[in-house]
This record gives sequence, C-alpha cells and structure tokens, in this order.
Amino acid sequence: MSAFVVVNPRSANGRTRSDWPQIEPALRTIYPDMTVGFTTAPNQATALVRAALQAGHDEIVAIGGDGTINEAINGMFDAQGPLAPTAVFGFVTSGTGGDFRKSFGISSGHAAAIARLAEAPIRAIDIGRVSCVSTSGLSIVRHFANIASFGLSGLIVKSVNRARIAKLFGGQFAFAFHSAAVMLFHRDFPVHLCSGEEFDVTTPISTVAIANGQYFGGGMWVAPGASPDDGLFDTVIVGGVPRVQMLKDMKRLYEGGHINDPNVRIVRAQKITVTPVAETSERPVFIETDGELAGQLPATFEILPRALNVRC
Repeated sequence: MSAFVVVNPRSANGRTRSDWPQIEPALRTIYPDMTVGFTTAPNQATALVRAALQAGHDEIVAIGGDGTINEAINGMFDAQGPLAPTAVFGFVTSGTGGDFRKSFGISSGHAAAIARLAEAPIRAIDIGRVSCVSTSGLSIVRHFANIASFGLSGLIVKSVNRARIAKLFGGQFAFAFHSAAVMLFHRDFPVHLCSGEEFDVTTPISTVAIANGQYFGGGMWVAPGASPDDGLFDTVIVGGVPRVQMLKDMKRLYEGGHINDPNVRIVRAQKITVTPVAETSERPVFIETDGELAGQLPATFEILPRALNVRC
C-alpha cells in the first residue's frame, strides 16, 4: 500500500515532535514505503493530504490531535464528496483532547493507536458536512468525522484554542477550565432548528452538538447513543439550564448522565438547518468541528453515509 503520513509535530504541546523517533519505526512496520509530511502552519494538513491523494497515495494516516485528524479528513473531501472514494484513513491520536478515538475504544498513547492500526479491519463510517459562514462572512463547507457544535461550545473552543497555560495540564483540564469560565457570563439565546416536518422549532439554547461520534470537549460523553456508521446524527440540544446548575452538572457531561435531564433533547436526523433569530443575528454564533473553530451560523449540517474508509 502507498501510505502518506501527515504529522503535526506541535500537537500535544510539542510532545509529538519528541515522540516521533519512537512513532516512525513502529509505523514503518505497517507501512514500509510510507511518505511523511510535517505541518508547520494551521490548515496545512488539508493541503498536504489533498496533494498526496492526487499523487496516487491510497492510504492517509494522521498523527496529531483531533484538530489534525479533522484537517486531514477535510483534505480527503470537497463540496461534492470524497476525492478518492476507495482511499483509507488511519490515525494515531497525539493531542490535548483525544475525543475521536474514544468512540472506537482506542486507548490513549501512540503505542495503543499503532497497535490498533496493525490489526484493525477497514470500516466505512459516516462523515458530517457543514455549510456555514466563515468569520469573515464568506460561504464555506467543512467536513467532520466526530462532532460539530455551536453556542456555548463554540465560545469554549475559541477560548481553549487561544489559551496556552491551561493546555499544559491536559485536554480535559483545559476544556473544563474554559467551560467554567465561559459559563459564568453565558446566556441562552434562541435559534431556529429544522430537520424536516418532524422537527421544526425555535428555542433558546446554550449548546447544540451535531454528533456522529460520542465524545467532545476533552472527554465529555455528550452523545452516548451516537454511532459513526448508522447514517444519522444524534443532535443533542441543551437549553434552559441556569448557569449555576450548569456548573454543578459538568461532571454529568463526562458520565453521559445529562441525557436524562428535562432540559436536554436529542433528535436523530440526516440533515438539520440552523438559523439565529433576529434578536441574536448581530451576535455571531460560533461553530466548532472536531475541536476547531469552523465558522458561524446560519448553517446546514448533512451526513454523508459511510463516506470514509477508516482503519480502526
């Protein structure tokens, strides 16, 4: 097989760079003729992967955090769908969050991830696609393998990605710390959500997660029932929870207990459109995809059934 390995050496606060001398020989036992590319700037993984597919590589392996995985997957798709439908994607999580691997039961650490690559079958999973507005006002399309969300979560991701000190203590601490900080000043706001005649509402929300996978936010088990290959999103809608109660209930998010809360609603759908209502239209509602700031509302989220072959 002709594998292209894209590495983000800055992921995990630079630990990936120091671990690379152990990662590389282990990977070469699986991919003896692999080609390696290192990222040096944001979004570079997308361009590197796209060029690798055009050059004829039939397997892509991403080494880094959830953001690196997201960038690499975006290199395998355009607005029309997969660029190389038979190509295979693999990943070795080395970052501050590690949410994507959790849905597949992959343990933390590069050794566990490489061991899984060596023995894992190829599985076709769904991919999410969001059409939204960039922060500069342009129409854009982004893809995601795990979870996209907006509202409070978008603000938290924006805060986490700008932070430095909190990340040094690990992904779960960084997300928990910034979640608490942002919640102190957050107020619910109304949006219009529609997935067809069966679900069409305008409701105040704090966070909405469009889930293909189960975990986000550095280990929050936000969508316990989501499956990455069932052709449906689990859309988790949270609203009407007082700020003090949200802070008290943060532990429940890591355990999945929030799904029984009367202020939480889950809608399963292939497509959902979201529009901010007039009173919030002047305030941007940020969207994150797999832990990376992607754009803002209005947006349409669609699922591409079994669109990516993953070795997991």
